[in-house]
Amino acid sequence: MAKKVAIKPADLNIAVIGAGSWGTAIATLLAEKGFEVVLWARDAVLVEDMKRLKRNPRYLTDLDLPETLSFSSDLKEALPGAGLVVMAVPSHGMRKAARSAREHLTGKTIVSLAKGIEAETYLRMSEVIASELGPGSEKDIAVISGPNHAEEVSRRVPSATVAAANDKEVAKRVQEIFMTPYFRVYTNPDIIGVEMAAASKNVIALATGMSDGLGYGDNTRAALMTRGLAEMTRLGIIKGAEASTFSGLAGLGDLIATCTSLHSRNRATGEKIAKGMTLSEIAKETSMVAEGVTAAKNLHDLAVKAGLDMPITEAVFRVLYQGKKPKDCVGDLMARGAKDEAAALGQRIKPC
Repeated sequence: MAKKVAIKPADLNIAVIGAGSWGTAIATLLAEKGFEVVLWARDAVLVEDMKRLKRNPRYLTDLDLPETLSFSSDLKEALPGAGLVVMAVPSHGMRKAARSAREHLTGKTIVSLAKGIEAETYLRMSEVIASELGPGSEKDIAVISGPNHAEEVSRRVPSATVAAANDKEVAKRVQEIFMTPYFRVYTNPDIIGVEMAAASKNVIALATGMSDGLGYGDNTRAALMTRGLAEMTRLGIIKGAEASTFSGLAGLGDLIATCTSLHSRNRATGEKIAKGMTLSEIAKETSMVAEGVTAAKNLHDLAVKAGLDMPITEAVFRVLYQGKKPKDCVGDLMARGAKDEAAALGQRIKPC
């Protein structure tokens, strides 16, 4: 049996930055476990509503928030007393959040929940945080990723996830802090692979959603998921990840959940696009962010830069940003030249 890692006294006080679905679910999990948790939201009105209602009126609206959970819209109030900070903001807002909070983050353990890569820099979320905090901060940063829909975790549905960090002891400590009887946490030393899988699986979920929207069946969805996993693995290896990570919870596990679940914003967005809705119409309909929309462009650009063949990602990019019809992409994908499956799985690719 693996030896438990002692939780540092400072880690007993936790700040969760971001009161969306995932931030709210994780803040609740940690508060119910007995930690002193403050949930930060930018919107002061939302904070006052959560204080008064003991519910989040915008996300996970049926979830009763713990009496011990505190709320704040002031980073200077939420961060100084925390030993561990959970960054639960969307990937496109991670740099701004880290920059706003950085004077209070030095020496603290930071856990990123975001799934994406930054536009133009192509940095992973842990790298974005480290670039704002400065040299040496990499050792204090961890990420959590896996098949974890907030709606189910908040209802204590048995779930599993991965904690990855550059420092093995940090990953083990995060594992101990987040582990509950219904939320099982595994460690993984491959932080590159965990983060690359988290970003790229959302694009494949958009593709499977488009397939669903076009009325295709299980065969098509299974083909997209399997070939999508091959694309994810190839790109991960190019960036220095371990291929085995993509067969685990952060890769295959999260891919299955995101491509098949009714909770998946990315799958649902793809389905709506295939049925004729525009991105602007979808945005008006929901306040939730489909991370795959931004990731599709970033990963497409990264693949082009690396000279890497990622046909499903390219097809999603063309639908979202060049106005191509999803059904036309199906014909293009099916008409591609004959391939050998083993060669296409990424087994012969060397990291650059």
